[in-house]
Parts: sequence; structure tokens; C-alpha cells
Amino acid sequence: MRIHLKIKSDGQPVPFDHQSKLVGTIHKWLGWNNLHDKVSLFSFSWLTGGKGINNMLQFENGSSFFFSAFDADVIKRLVSGIQQDSTMFDGLSVTEIIIQDDPDLSGISSFHVASPILIKRRVENRIDHILYDDPKAGEYLKETLQTKMKEVGLVDSSLEIRFDSTSPFAKRKNVVYNKLNNICSWCPVEIVGKPETKLFAWNVGLGNSTGIGLGAIK
Repeated sequence: MRIHLKIKSDGQPVPFDHQSKLVGTIHKWLGWNNLHDKVSLFSFSWLTGGKGINNMLQFENGSSFFFSAFDADVIKRLVSGIQQDSTMFDGLSVTEIIIQDDPDLSGISSFHVASPILIKRRVENRIDHILYDDPKAGEYLKETLQTKMKEVGLVDSSLEIRFDSTSPFAKRKNVVYNKLNNICSWCPVEIVGKPETKLFAWNVGLGNSTGIGLGAIK
């Protein structure tokens, strides 16, 4: 299930590095609990509509972003939190909530990203970041999604995921979060599998760190 949030700005500039503020706002709305320590079965996009001015972002025409979750109760809790306090940060606040029901994805296999996709794996004493043009990238995306599917009892032997590395939109994206640099991929993905598997991915996102706003797809 997905909700789209329309946002207004009071004119204050917003730092480029505002992702931790967005995560903190979502925690506030959810009335955070032990979901934070579990596998993230939700995802959310980046803010849209920002214009870079003097090393800051201005949202002169407002903004929007979406939040998706496998469990509809998480969406309900988020909506309740917004209704109690619609303020966000740096003069941003929610003006409208639009609920989107789960779509039929049986005939869809190509998905654009709404936030960069992070793939990371520990190799001995280092953390490797895997990009869209790595031959194993799709295998790693599949592996991470299957871990999440196991949490809810979903099984799909037909599942295959791959980046569309030939896309003109494919590029590397560096994302700094809490002073840590995450080397991510901004690249469309192809997902082959059961409709319920694709819907699960559409809701929970792909790759690592979806809980901090990475890996959302649309």
C-alpha cells in the first residue's frame, strides 16, 4: 500500500543533506517502535521539486514524496501521525494525503527508481558497494529481496532482478547519510516474477537501507 504526500514550504531553504531529517520525521509520525530493529518492509521516495540555490534547496512550488509498506497497518499509523502533526522540518509541512491502492503489476516488469539503490556486502574487513554495471548486481538485489520475502512467507522460484544498465538514466549516485558515504545506483530495474512478488518489491523497495529512504521504486 502506498500514500503520496503533498507538501508546502514557508520559503525556508532546505539543506541538500536533509535525508536524516526526513527519516526522523517519518519516525515521529509512526510513533517509532521495534520496527526500527527489524528487516525494513517499507520504502519511501526522495522529496521532489527542489531547486538548487546557493548550495541549498528551495521548494518554491512545494514538494511531494511517497511512502509504501507491505503492512497496511504501518500506513494507517503513518497517516494518523501526520493528522496529529503535519509539520516536517525547515518550514515544510504536509497539506494533502493521497492513498494509492496496490496496483496490478502482472503485465509490468520495468520499474523506475524514486531514490537511489544501495547494494553493499562485507568482504573480509571492508564494505563493498556494488553498482548497476556489476555482473552480480541483480543477484544481490534478488538475495536481499528474498530475505525480506522470507519474513512474510513469500516464495517465488521464478524471481529474477536486473538493472537496465543500458538505460540513458543509469548513473552512479553518492548519498551521504550521517556522515557516511553510500555509493548507489540510479538506474531502472527489471523484475521478473509473480505479480505478488513484484508488488512486494514495489512496496518494500530494493537493495539495502530502504529504511533510510534508499531503493524506492515506482
